[in-house]
Amino acid sequence: MSENSKVTELHERKAKTRLGGGADRIEAQHKKGRLTARERLDILLDRGSFREVDSFVVHRTSDFGLDQQKVPSDSVVTGWGTIEGRLVYVFSQDFTVLGGSLGEVHAEKICKIMDMAMKNGAPVIGLNDSGGARIQEGVVALAGYADIFLRNTLASGVVPQISAIMGPCAGGAVYSPALTDFIFMVKNSSYMFVTGPDVVKAVTHEEVSFEDLGGASVHAEKSGVCHVAADSEADTLYLIRKLLGYLPQNNMEDAPFVPTDDALRMDDSLDSIVPADPNKPYDIKDVIRPIVDGGQFFEIHENYAPNIVVGFARLGGHSVGIVANQPAVLAGVLDIDASEKGARFVRFCDSFNIPIITFEDVPGFLPGTFQEHHGIIRSGAKLLYAYCEATVPKLTVITRKAYGGAYCVMSSKHIRSDVNLAWPTAEIAVMGPDGAVNIIFRKELEKAADPLQRKAELVAEYREKFASPYVAAERGYVDDVIEPKETRPRLINALEMLSNKRDANPAKKHGNIPL
Repeated sequence: MSENSKVTELHERKAKTRLGGGADRIEAQHKKGRLTARERLDILLDRGSFREVDSFVVHRTSDFGLDQQKVPSDSVVTGWGTIEGRLVYVFSQDFTVLGGSLGEVHAEKICKIMDMAMKNGAPVIGLNDSGGARIQEGVVALAGYADIFLRNTLASGVVPQISAIMGPCAGGAVYSPALTDFIFMVKNSSYMFVTGPDVVKAVTHEEVSFEDLGGASVHAEKSGVCHVAADSEADTLYLIRKLLGYLPQNNMEDAPFVPTDDALRMDDSLDSIVPADPNKPYDIKDVIRPIVDGGQFFEIHENYAPNIVVGFARLGGHSVGIVANQPAVLAGVLDIDASEKGARFVRFCDSFNIPIITFEDVPGFLPGTFQEHHGIIRSGAKLLYAYCEATVPKLTVITRKAYGGAYCVMSSKHIRSDVNLAWPTAEIAVMGPDGAVNIIFRKELEKAADPLQRKAELVAEYREKFASPYVAAERGYVDDVIEPKETRPRLINALEMLSNKRDANPAKKHGNIPL
């Protein structure tokens, strides 16, 4: 064979690989409103940066007619590329080939990419679109899943892992994304569940659709499995690119520094944002945006447990993770879901050297039998554990309420927060003035000629003596009381001061977080 014919053969083989399951199946994928595996990678990665590996690999099974379906690249496209010039490793399941099903070779390709990511210290992004385990391969397919699960676990906290659910993800397949750091889903076209509608109906006699059982909205609002739900596949891939801009390549590096804004900028609107009435709500995002660089806040879990807000931003060019109580939802109380949402985010930031900024306005933990019976004690302890364990720079701003145990939990000075600031509107106490007066002065109020008037006087007195920032500041529990408009430059200054912070936990294999 001549040199030219060999090159021709190579081109033909590569062209066949790029066709995946063939033109008909690609057309069927497009009719569903979904892109192909390679089209997705074209959008996700910098133009021309993708380098595919194992493109000529085929499965090794001949049973059940599979010997007639040996498609190059099998049912997953793997390789590496760049996003904004930074290396990432990727795999993209190809639904046009055997429904994207996972078999022995499919799993080996993913494992190879994950091993390379660990060795070279770069993020792994998985684009999931699969019918599940390849039944024709039996236990070999199950072993392939387990091989991937192990690598997800070993990579956790070492390199960022991001999963995008671009179509179906069912059965055991869901546990690989569940082990990664962030899950993105596409509204109305992707879904995740352990057991499908047919099984649910057989067991519970309940009629349920794919979307209602495990669609993006369900997991973004109810289960918390989905961190970001996007309107389209293109939006999903764009948001992954955006998220990576806030993250380091691995746990030994810092996130990219991107100077975008005046470090000394102050915003007078913050001075009047907290209502004079301590029971009146306000939106904590209206506090966050004027403080961070360019007003840009990348929220995570936006629609899940909205009484706490978490996400990424930059301060003085530095990437930071933000945790904030949301007074506009349930008065900002901590409940089971909010505690777990906050805990997981804090632990991610600590794993990847991202400083944590906490904006605190919390009246306490949500009371009630449901919360107690479903484990608010355990869940609240998760958030407490996460903050206590974290060794990255931790800054706290108390904007209004900081009551009871929730004051301790929300990155207080006592659990190794580095810099704690309070606004003049801060109320730091064992409980709210109203409740405290009812307990302390119960007998006096019973005997008062005008109980309502006397209670108002006592509440004002309690608030002045105990529920102000100055009592805590006198003891050093708050480092300074500042004007709200000063918050941005003060936080940036504190971050720069803490840039060489060194802290450590006792030597141990690992702790036993109250899961």
